[in-house]
Amino acid sequence: MMQQFSANSYLSGGNAPYIEELYEAYLNNPGSVPDNWRAYFDALQHVPAVDGSNKPDVAHASVIASFAERAKQGPIRTVSASGDADMGRKRVAVVQLTAAYRYLGSRWANLDPLQRQERPGIPELDPNFYGFSDADLDIVFNISNTYFGVETASLRDLINSLRDTYCRSIGAEFMYISDPSEKRWIQQKLESIRSTPNFTAEKKQHILDRLTAAEGLERYLHTKYVGQKRFSLEGGESFIASIDETIQRAGERGVQEIVIGMAHRGRLNVLVNTLGKMPADLFAEFEGKHGDDLPSGDVKYHQGFSSDITTPGGPVHLSLSFNPSHLEIVNPVVEGSVKARMERRGDKDGAQVLPILVHGDAAFAGQGVVMETLNLAQTRGYGTGGTVHIVINNQIGFTTSDPRDTRSTLYCSDVVKMIEAPVLHVNGDDPEAVVLATQIALDYRLEFKKDVVVDIICYRKLGHNEQDTPALTQPLMYKKIGQHPGTRKLYADKLIAQGVLPADGGDAMVAAFRDAMDAGRLTVDPVISNFKSKYAVDWLPFLNRKWTDAADTAVPLAELKRIAGRITVIPEGFKAHSLVEKVLNDRAAMGRGEANLDWGMGEHLAYASLVSSGYAVRLTGQDAGRGTFVHRHAVLHDQNRERWDAGSYIPLQNVSDTQAPFTVIDSVLSEEAVLAFEYGYSSSEPNTLTIWEAQFGDFANGAQVVIDQFISSGEVKWGRACGLVMMLPHGYEGQGPEHSSARIERYLQLCADNNMQVVQPTTAAQIFHLLRRQMIRLFRKPLIIMTPKSLLRNKDAGSPLSDLAKGHFQTVIGETDDAIDAKKVKRIIACSGKVYYDLVNSRKERGQTDVAIIRVEQLYPFPHKAFATELKKFPNFNELVWAQDEPQNQGPWFQIQHNIFENLEDGQKLAYAGRPASASPAVGYYDKHYAQQKALLDTAFSKLKGFVLTK
Repeated sequence: MMQQFSANSYLSGGNAPYIEELYEAYLNNPGSVPDNWRAYFDALQHVPAVDGSNKPDVAHASVIASFAERAKQGPIRTVSASGDADMGRKRVAVVQLTAAYRYLGSRWANLDPLQRQERPGIPELDPNFYGFSDADLDIVFNISNTYFGVETASLRDLINSLRDTYCRSIGAEFMYISDPSEKRWIQQKLESIRSTPNFTAEKKQHILDRLTAAEGLERYLHTKYVGQKRFSLEGGESFIASIDETIQRAGERGVQEIVIGMAHRGRLNVLVNTLGKMPADLFAEFEGKHGDDLPSGDVKYHQGFSSDITTPGGPVHLSLSFNPSHLEIVNPVVEGSVKARMERRGDKDGAQVLPILVHGDAAFAGQGVVMETLNLAQTRGYGTGGTVHIVINNQIGFTTSDPRDTRSTLYCSDVVKMIEAPVLHVNGDDPEAVVLATQIALDYRLEFKKDVVVDIICYRKLGHNEQDTPALTQPLMYKKIGQHPGTRKLYADKLIAQGVLPADGGDAMVAAFRDAMDAGRLTVDPVISNFKSKYAVDWLPFLNRKWTDAADTAVPLAELKRIAGRITVIPEGFKAHSLVEKVLNDRAAMGRGEANLDWGMGEHLAYASLVSSGYAVRLTGQDAGRGTFVHRHAVLHDQNRERWDAGSYIPLQNVSDTQAPFTVIDSVLSEEAVLAFEYGYSSSEPNTLTIWEAQFGDFANGAQVVIDQFISSGEVKWGRACGLVMMLPHGYEGQGPEHSSARIERYLQLCADNNMQVVQPTTAAQIFHLLRRQMIRLFRKPLIIMTPKSLLRNKDAGSPLSDLAKGHFQTVIGETDDAIDAKKVKRIIACSGKVYYDLVNSRKERGQTDVAIIRVEQLYPFPHKAFATELKKFPNFNELVWAQDEPQNQGPWFQIQHNIFENLEDGQKLAYAGRPASASPAVGYYDKHYAQQKALLDTAFSKLKGFVLTK
């Protein structure tokens, strides 16, 4: 054992020179060593010297040098002080032992209700390891570096206190935290009470009441609706006591809104026993009854809910987010919703709004979106003042429970160490310890505004769902579970033994709950009805709207010139980069009407006009401030700044004194969590133009779950309206497979039920009117914009300032060349996006005047009326060619050809011009790209061939 220890212990003799070197550096400059070592060496300074004095230690190098010099002078007679030296060594060992329990005590904690594994051997937690013997147990040491409430204690009492604190029903992990004040805070919270709760009889009865409700609902459903899926909480009932404590204590501390995200396990229990959903309504869902107000709907264990409940601090609004089967994906959605609610209240640090995320152990360790969401926690644009994470750790993932297969980390929560979040592991069979751990966790979050984890280690009584037979794959585990009497029974018996309950008290509570279920009555008392916070959002004006609703998006010319002037000036003394100075000067000329607007200016004027009219704007994405293609420059940087965190200026925040907020955020390098965050924000705040911009359009692939499960289908499944805007750079300029296509076809494939809008604007005026339409029109559906790359600086895509003072977003743009005689047109080429300009130039080079070119700027909902109107302008055409940059099996072609065909008349033909079908979105060789582009244009103007549809 000692050999194994020497190879692994941080106190091993092999590391002594390194530790001595660290300690010497600490004595000379405490700030020169890592925080964890500084805290350790700080503790040593409290140990009295061998002579009993409390003087601080001094650097050793000079002392060693003086001894070396003295040795040169010959031998000297020494006096033995072995007794004092031995006592000094023991005092140091006491400090080491204390530190070891703080670091490693959780490994010996009694956490598993099933007791499936033996306690691991950890030499550092054994006093013998430090040279102590039974004879030392009654020696009294100074323990002023602890929070046990005494200055001195015997070694026996110290060990007992350490084991009570760190090795009973709560195992705390926190010593990796860099901030010493946070570590001291947790040490004080745990050590001052030895991690032992001291609740009143009333509190204990309330905990049992919550356990009874949790178990009672599951057993009621199990017998009444045999075999139906519900993803039972049985075995993890203490979770209901934990979330109840979180809510009540948070309300007492001033929190007014709580947003909860969780997966299937225990969700129905939370709906009824925490949020106060009427049991009768839940039973109706089990019986197949549902409203007809949603086109699709969803299963009962995906449903969200909201309610207002009473707490000691006043009403608290609870929201349980709707959730698909994709585990953990709701996490960033919740965080985005919380951020929107915080900003609506002016709650900068999360004192009033709290996110709670409930995890399963296997998903918490296994799903990458967990890490992505944690990485947002302390950033400026996404921080929510800390999240309370609760893990329902039933020690099994579907059918996987073998530690060799479940994960590569010791604990399922180890991922949170990346943000130094403390973890309180707790035995689910000790409900009082669960509640105590919850109290400490919530207090930590409110004190330090950081994430914290309560890991409730429990078990899963039934299978993954109620139709499984888990003993098929876990016979030993389920043999133990079959012998377990249940957490509620254990706790009820404990309270009876303590005299807190009469002998029949537990059974009486069970019977009372079943009576409430039979009557379909509420189990949460009290739930407040008819209460509405002044911060609540009324979504009614945005519901049941049509995409064809009119919107006046034009802005008076004088106002355009005014706001253009405001966003093209910089503060005095601010030194912009020379390239940015040119951009600002060019934009100033555009704002005066002296030059056509480019895309960046059209976009800026849209934002400026919106915030000036009271609509907030939130724009996020990788490099969103500058823009991936250096076209936006929403954030300017002083070239002479002297501090890294100063010297930036955002013109759009200075449009007027009474403007709405404009927020632009350079996001972390993540798609899935950031997009989900913005979905959550947008679905909670209809009055803000919320935009997520991909670096390149196909980078949204990494967030496909968000697009499939929330953005495209959230409204038809759950009735959740959302006005989120996605900007996806798209265009074939020869940049290869990953930087060409935004995968338009995928979004069009998801389109149905008027669920979202897919557009591809081609001028500066179009993006201006489009962005304004998204807010001014009371129609909140996701807007997917295929934004350009090369067109950002293409002068042909520019627009005069006057186009912004009149008109609207055009879903279809007809032929714009006056030289084309409509009566002589034999062929119409319809297209969308950048390829339009390629087609126009090719037509000019070919000198063809019998071909008209029209642009479909809105691909979904398809603008049948506008499209038909343009076709009717050419009475003699008999061929319509759809031209696109994308391969034939991609792009809009297969998704919209039926819409085009529907608008043709008998005898007219529909054909395709574009790249051939391909497994890859684009070729990687420029010469091949050029050849394909030439073939595309040749096909568009030459005799029809290949696939032709005749009506």
